Amino acid sequence: MQKPSFSKDFELKNQISRSAGSTMDNIAEGFERDGNKEFIQFLGYSKGSAGEVRSQLYRALDRGHITQSEFQEAYDLALAVGKMIAGLTKYLLKNDFRGLKFKNRKV
Repeated sequence: MQKPSFSKDFELKNQISRSAGSTMDNIAEGFERDGNKEFIQFLGYSKGSAGEVRSQLYRALDRGHITQSEFQEAYDLALAVGKMIAGLTKYLLKNDFRGLKFKNRKV
């Protein structure tokens, strides 16, 4: 996204970057907590950030910073990420394993 008009829209460009980074960062942070309950919580935050990216893409399209085809490609990727996060969340909710921090605890 190095178009001149986009590069001058610092706020939008930075918000998209922060939202995309937040998507990744929340997955990493949740995973590192070593418990499925917290991981699932952070996956929810991550999915929300992927939705925020999609919202920001509409704004970029409306402002003429990206073409319809560029919008669609990026939107589809963000949507796919959200679906993958939802699939992982669904898997974790069905799984009896509670996380590494509970592995050696007697409940």
